Amino acid sequence: MAGRLMLLDTASLYFRAFYGLPDSIRRSDGTPVNAVRGLLDMIARLTTEFGPTYLVACWDDDWRPQWRVDLIPSYKEHRVAQVVDGGSDLEVVPDALEAQIPMIRRVLALAGIAVVGIPGYEADDVIGSYAAQAETPVDIVTGDRDLFQLIDDRRGIRVLYTAGGMKNLKVMDDAAMVAKYRVLPEQYADYATLRGDSSDGLPGVAGIGEKTAASLLAEFGSLESLLAAVEDRGSGLSSAMRAKLAAAADYLEAAPAVVRIVRGLELPSLDEAGARLRPVGGENRTGLEQLADDWNLGGSVRRLLEALDAIGHQKPATGG
Repeated sequence: MAGRLMLLDTASLYFRAFYGLPDSIRRSDGTPVNAVRGLLDMIARLTTEFGPTYLVACWDDDWRPQWRVDLIPSYKEHRVAQVVDGGSDLEVVPDALEAQIPMIRRVLALAGIAVVGIPGYEADDVIGSYAAQAETPVDIVTGDRDLFQLIDDRRGIRVLYTAGGMKNLKVMDDAAMVAKYRVLPEQYADYATLRGDSSDGLPGVAGIGEKTAASLLAEFGSLESLLAAVEDRGSGLSSAMRAKLAAAADYLEAAPAVVRIVRGLELPSLDEAGARLRPVGGENRTGLEQLADDWNLGGSVRRLLEALDAIGHQKPATGG
């Protein structure tokens, strides 16, 4: 299968769009449309600049899976709006953004953009599984560092990191990982486990920050080997570090399964999902153009349509 696959961490992008554009951008009934417009502009720009053949908007069907919470109860706990009896936790989402999510789904459907989520799993897991199963090079678009663990130069998997904004996308590959974090992509999950991540409610190991985590992995290679060194008095591990790791033994037993992205989900094939990018025509194009007027989506719909119209008529600008 020729071409290039682009996987969007959709929530990461529409949150960025929401906070990056004023919510004074509204449709006639007063509903904000800043996240919708921003996301469409992102997709148009990404499509034009990187020339993907296939694109999947990966979705959080469960943003805080219970199986991860069972292992680490603090996982994303600070982002819980309320707990529903017998149901799922609700994520803190501004009302002005919550109102736009159905609109986002509607516009993506009309544009022929595949949306894929799996019950009980996060978008990260959908991304990880598509990347693992891909027969083409893969671009992952996200502002979430957790996805760095998927980078693989040998298979052409890289991350287009949005933390600096769409005008300052950082292409993360093996070399960029070593330069920035001093770890290889395959070590990143262990690195994140050791140093912790407050944004995900992961405490890490007390007394181990980024530099120490990187140094330990440079010496021992993996968390598994590091924990074996705790039990080996001849390993050269200092008594102070041995004590820190021993004190965090319960956390270190549970955390790796939480931090590691799932790569073996059963997913619809790219063809089944409708992931091949194509120009939008017929009733869908008419519907999108009507929504552009009705929902005040202005130039965002036009730019997306133009980007999709160009599919097959241009070479990837930076697709590698």
